[in-house]
Amino acid sequence: MIKIKSTTIGTFAAICFVVIISGFTTTYQTEQTTPPVYEFQIVTVVESLIQNGLGRSRMISETENVNYREATTIRKEDGEKDKSKKKRSEIRTKAFEETKLLNFYNVAGIRFNNIATNDAMVRSKLNEMSTQGWELYTVASGVESADKERDAIFITRYIFRKEK
Repeated sequence: MIKIKSTTIGTFAAICFVVIISGFTTTYQTEQTTPPVYEFQIVTVVESLIQNGLGRSRMISETENVNYREATTIRKEDGEKDKSKKKRSEIRTKAFEETKLLNFYNVAGIRFNNIATNDAMVRSKLNEMSTQGWELYTVASGVESADKERDAIFITRYIFRKEK
C-alpha cells in the first residue's frame, strides 16, 4: 500500500511538473512569435576610382524621410494603372548628409593614405550609428566601370536597422 501511494504521488508530481512547464513554455513561445518591427537607415559610400584625382568621393546618408508611394505607379491586371502624379523634381530630397572623402588616385597614382583616411571616416560614421542604437544589418557593394582599364565608381551601402 505504501509503495502504491508513493508511486501515485510521484506520478502526480511528474504530471504537475509537466503541466506547469508546458504553461510557461506556451506563454514564452506566444510572446516570441510576434516578429519585431524595424526602422532602417542606409549610408552609401561612393568612392571614385578615376585617375589623376578627377573624381569625387562621398559618404551620403538621408536626413529627411520620404514616402516611396508618392513616386510609385501601380499597374493592374486589366492594363490600367494608377500613375504617380509627382515629377522627379518633386520627389528629389535636398536634405541629406554629405561627407567628403578622398579619391583613391592622384597624379602620382594610388594613394594608400587616402584609402586609410576613407576607412577611418566610414568607421567613425559606423561607430556613431552604433552608439545611436543602430545595428549594422547588412552591407552591399558593387563597382561600375565605364572604361575597364582606368575609371570606375565603387559603391558600398551600409544598411542599419533599429527595433521600433
